Amino acid sequence: MIENLTPQQSWDLLQQDMDAVLVDVRTKVEHAFVGHPLDAIHIAWKEAPDWQVNLTFVAEVEKLVPDKSRPVLLMCRSGQRSLDAAKALEETGYQHLINIIDGFEGPLDQHNHRGNLGGWRFNNLPWVQS
Repeated sequence: MIENLTPQQSWDLLQQDMDAVLVDVRTKVEHAFVGHPLDAIHIAWKEAPDWQVNLTFVAEVEKLVPDKSRPVLLMCRSGQRSLDAAKALEETGYQHLINIIDGFEGPLDQHNHRGNLGGWRFNNLPWVQS
């Protein structure tokens, strides 16, 4: 089962459960230049420029988190790629998957800008920019 949590709920879970792992599934460019949560592990679900699914994604997560009962939180820009990545992990037996709704940047506002309505960064949760 995939659980959907807000960025704040996700941060709280990460603070309470030291076994929990946060995986940033955005592209290398997003992760480095837009910013990312502290201690997030970067494994892209899709990568520019062709936006094809990373065929080694599941294997990379399995290498990082071989215990499929550990909580795995997944984050993208707005919550859709991370949900797709969670579904792929669920098919391989991961039991505690969390999709971070609104992702790092949140939904689009009326001017088609992100970061003004929600997301990890909007909620002032710990993050860094490379």
